Amino acid sequence: MSENENRPRRSGGPGGPMGGGQVIEKPKNFKKTMGKLIQYCKRYLAPITIALVAAASATVMQIIGPNKLKELTQEVMKGLPAMVNGSPIAGTIDMDAIVKIAWTLMILYVSAFVLNYLQSFLMATITQIISKKMRTDISQKINRLPLKYFDSTSFGDVLSRVTNDVDAIGMTLNQSLGTLITSITMLVGSLIMMFYNSWILALTAMGASMIGFVLMMTIMKHSQKYFKQQQKGLGDINGHIEEVYTGHNVVKVYNGSKEAKATFEEINEDLYKSAWKSQFLSGLMMPVMGFIGNFGYVAVCVVGAVLAVNGTISFAVIIAFMIYIRLFTQPLSQIAQAMNNLQRTAAAGERVFEFLEEEELEDETNKVKKLTKVKGDIEFKNVKFGYTKEKPVIHNFSASVKSGEKVAIVGPTGAGKTTMVNLLMRFYDLDGGEIKIDGVPIHTIPRENVHEHFGMVLQDTWLFEGTIRDNIVYSKENITDEEVKNACKTVGLHHFIKTLPDGYNTVLNDKASLSEGQKQLITIARAMIQNAPLLILDEATSSVDTRTERIVQAAMDQLMQGRTSFVIAHRLSTIKNADLILVMKDGDIVESGSHEELLAAGGFYKELYNSQFEAA
Repeated sequence: MSENENRPRRSGGPGGPMGGGQVIEKPKNFKKTMGKLIQYCKRYLAPITIALVAAASATVMQIIGPNKLKELTQEVMKGLPAMVNGSPIAGTIDMDAIVKIAWTLMILYVSAFVLNYLQSFLMATITQIISKKMRTDISQKINRLPLKYFDSTSFGDVLSRVTNDVDAIGMTLNQSLGTLITSITMLVGSLIMMFYNSWILALTAMGASMIGFVLMMTIMKHSQKYFKQQQKGLGDINGHIEEVYTGHNVVKVYNGSKEAKATFEEINEDLYKSAWKSQFLSGLMMPVMGFIGNFGYVAVCVVGAVLAVNGTISFAVIIAFMIYIRLFTQPLSQIAQAMNNLQRTAAAGERVFEFLEEEELEDETNKVKKLTKVKGDIEFKNVKFGYTKEKPVIHNFSASVKSGEKVAIVGPTGAGKTTMVNLLMRFYDLDGGEIKIDGVPIHTIPRENVHEHFGMVLQDTWLFEGTIRDNIVYSKENITDEEVKNACKTVGLHHFIKTLPDGYNTVLNDKASLSEGQKQLITIARAMIQNAPLLILDEATSSVDTRTERIVQAAMDQLMQGRTSFVIAHRLSTIKNADLILVMKDGDIVESGSHEELLAAGGFYKELYNSQFEAA
């Protein structure tokens, strides 16, 4: 629409103080958010469980491996020469036992590989299904949200929830969840095996690793808030970029590039700080745990050497422990990394579920009444409305429009002209009063049924990437090429389209060189194809030249024949032939009548009409 009177603004615009708009986040609740995520994924819990069991089983097989290597080492050591009474005696090697152990090891490691492959395949498949479902749910949720939600939320932030936040959740489910289960299994299993082989060396390894565990928990505690800030920063910067890019011409014309750049730098700097801190603290995990692992190697070697000299343990036990100490310390860093990712997922999940839980439009499945064969009688009865309860925009609006009439709505900016049209099409619900179409209150019928009886031509054109024909036909079925051509001929667009290499199949995208006037003509042709009984025109000829305006105006007059039309007018000279002119001021109708009647009355309309000529 041409106006957004008294409508709450999203935080900042192109080059504005807040850029993409701040995302107001609720206090973090990790358990609650993860509970919601588990509930969301409950349909897929069976395959996820199978994948995690497969991962745990593969880990158990890997844990058994070092113990078998210990047995293999012991068999080999039996064949080494031994000193008896000062004389070397050759040992014997049981090759059958060695072959048996080797086959056992091969079966274990091959089975672990197959199970890991199964886990990876299942998790990759399931996470992509969940991510796809989440994106679909968000997309469908957008269609169920009232417009007032987008009055206070930047589009870039919504896009960030669809992309960045959903990707963060999918990545964690695919990688971190399996890693977490594998690491915990590895940690517990290797600990059991270490105690099984030597409780003294096990306690030595645990003591060394506890230092790393304390450091890990400290790092996790401090990194969570930065992951939360990082996700929020991504939403802010996406919103700012989207708004500045959309309003690029305005930014350039008003020399707002410097201010827009400064805002971007401010948001980008905040994102840099939070991302750097979160990634730096997260990156500390590996080197810290690497140091602890090496420290554990040294401790086990020293204590093990003492125990071996005393004959408490064999050399083979030390060999097994050297592997187990790696298996024990490595999961600690992996668990820490996985927990960090889970924290990031909780931050992303909170934003996604916060969006999915936003208050929706009223469920209208129980509304069976529908409008059919609409004549076009419209009645506004004591309509009251405000974008916020505290600031009413429409105070007590009443008007009656007969079928086929051309109604012009005029008034200064902020009078409520566009708001009235938004209410007529049920983009917003009333605070009081009612609006009727053919005597039926529109709040008693589904919104979609209301919308399908309207054609609309806005001051701001909207075209999607697709062919010219697709843009004109838009969602209308069984439209012939001849009907499309006739609509374009009516608005004077057919000749231009025929000059294009692909004609009506020309794809409209960023590279398509159409003027604003030509884009407007396409939207007018779209309204003609819609062929709805009710028509909304928001200064539809404002983007075309004087000659084209005459053609379009004539076409619009023809289009309005037999239809109830509402024209939001800024140039009063264009609505002289309107059947009814509603003059609005401060949310109320202050005058109504024909052009001649209103001029003769010498009231507010005459003042508006004369002011345009005085300005000229």
